[in-house]
Amino acid sequence: MLRPFAAVFAAWVVFCAPARAADFPAPKQGDFVVKDFKFHTGETLPELKLHYTTVGEPSGQPVLVLHGTGGSGASMLGAPFAGELFGKDQPLDATRYYIIIPDSIGHGKSSKPSDGLKTKFPAYDYADMVDAQYRLLNEGLGIKHVRLVIGNSMGGMHSWVWATRYPDFMDVAVPMASQPTEMAARNWMLRRIMLETIRNDPDYNGGNYTTQPRMMKYAVTAYGTATAGGTIAYQLAAPTAAKADKMVDERLAQSVPSDANDFVYQWESSHDYNPSADLDKIKATVMLINAADDERNPPETGVTAEAMKRVANGKVLLIPASAESRGHLTTGSAKFYVEPLRELLATAPQRGM
Repeated sequence: MLRPFAAVFAAWVVFCAPARAADFPAPKQGDFVVKDFKFHTGETLPELKLHYTTVGEPSGQPVLVLHGTGGSGASMLGAPFAGELFGKDQPLDATRYYIIIPDSIGHGKSSKPSDGLKTKFPAYDYADMVDAQYRLLNEGLGIKHVRLVIGNSMGGMHSWVWATRYPDFMDVAVPMASQPTEMAARNWMLRRIMLETIRNDPDYNGGNYTTQPRMMKYAVTAYGTATAGGTIAYQLAAPTAAKADKMVDERLAQSVPSDANDFVYQWESSHDYNPSADLDKIKATVMLINAADDERNPPETGVTAEAMKRVANGKVLLIPASAESRGHLTTGSAKFYVEPLRELLATAPQRGM
């Protein structure tokens, strides 16, 4: 059964069910303020707050976990992901690893437009977000090297940016639900239509709204339905017009779990994503995990397979489409790759600095 719209949309992953606290050490929260952070536009914020969550102790081997668009560190702590990976004797056993999960710029409890600046908040892109994460780890936490960078959806794209922008910082990179190629085709076209729908709603008023734009929920529902959930899963969940109508009604009845300006900035930030020119710079061992029915990263185009030829130590784990897969949301459930990840961490070289 597909989850209701709000649960699907909040992080575009299947991390919604919280893991039991006993499954891994209690998460800890922290904040780091970056002084005079300069964005790719040349704009500067005197203080950029970065919120983060950690699991495990600083004495453990560092691991960086990156969330998807609209998510936060909290969205990575659910049973389908953390519950499969962070527990005792699991691949990212938090008694051995020090797991760091930042709230990316514009997300969660990190600095974002809705804090007060609205559309005067500097425009950010994925390079800015990764640079801020680097400063959190390097300056805020004193970490010079991590065993693993792993991320889902936007976090997967961030993993590619990390591997090309800071190639000596990690031993292993596991980007998920992503491609190491330019944001383009249907994925960007539908993002652009969604953003244009919100911006052209009179309620939006150039970002100076007093209530959330009414058209926003229609735009995001259309994008979410078109680009996440899985074809087989939708057929099983809505095999009749009546059941399909019920799903639509349920999704439209949900409130949109985001401020409109925050939302526009979050999705606009993907526009110039394109790590393809720097794939030969990657030094990490890479395992790309995608789903065969991923609506945003369809393997049948061949662009990912062609790009992966340029990744020196890279391989692809493609999860087959099935009644259990959920298209772009599939990689939110770690059950599909627990053992391959365990094997990868057991065999990938420790490179250090």
